[in-house]
Amino acid sequence: MKQNKKHTAKPIEAIVHGVFLVAGLITVGCVLLITVYLIISGLPAIKEIGLIPFLFGKVWASTAKTTEPSFGILPFILTSVYGTCGAIVLGVPVGFMASVYIAKLAPKKLKAVMQSAVSLLAGIPSVVYGLVGMLVLVPGIRKLFNVPDGASLLAAIVVLAIMILPSIIKVSVTALEAVPKEYEDASLALGATEVETHFKVSVPAARSGIAAAVVLGVGRAIGEAMAVMMVSGNAANMPGLFESVRFLTTAVASEMSYSGGLQRQALFSIALVLFVFIMLINAALNFFLKRDKEA
Repeated sequence: MKQNKKHTAKPIEAIVHGVFLVAGLITVGCVLLITVYLIISGLPAIKEIGLIPFLFGKVWASTAKTTEPSFGILPFILTSVYGTCGAIVLGVPVGFMASVYIAKLAPKKLKAVMQSAVSLLAGIPSVVYGLVGMLVLVPGIRKLFNVPDGASLLAAIVVLAIMILPSIIKVSVTALEAVPKEYEDASLALGATEVETHFKVSVPAARSGIAAAVVLGVGRAIGEAMAVMMVSGNAANMPGLFESVRFLTTAVASEMSYSGGLQRQALFSIALVLFVFIMLINAALNFFLKRDKEA
């Protein structure tokens, strides 16, 4: 009987192994297809415009009729960098502290309520964030700072900071709860306080998971389009905290529906730049994570 069970288990394991292998290959294949398509679609415009004028040009006038169209995306690149960095500066500390409280300090009933709230926050569509920001945040910034228009980089940063909170909190809570309880018990036995134990033992033990949460948050911030389009003003200006700006994502989303010719190719080039930008950030973060593990 035991031999029959072993013989039947082996084919099942082989089938499951094959299913997972196919799923992994499909994932890798999708990434390769997207990469190849963006390269094929984006390179012609870069060749025609020129790499330096395209990346470092300060004027985007793709629909100009009286003058020659200009395709400089430096304002979009800087806006995306500043917006993402601002969202990380605001969102990561809040998300990290909230995750430590939920995972280690909150009572069970409050923990359940907070986790439900975080899940609800994650499920809210991007357009709802943008709508609330447009109706509440933008007028608030205009009145608070006495500026002509509240649709600005600051409004986009605040909205992005709120949107990345669920990704950071949920993954960080999972990582903190996975830390073996023996680590904390040993720290408490040596005389450390509960808070010291959480920040000096649990957090370092879960740093790879917390770093992965930050990576997910960065990806969400860089890739968001609809919400930031509604609160940023969507104007191709050089970035300023109270200036109407346009991100790389919103540049593609706002013009793709009526684009054609070189303008359409340039939008694919913007998508290619955004894709490379995200790949470089992920590669850099993974490099530092691996270096920390080896150390």
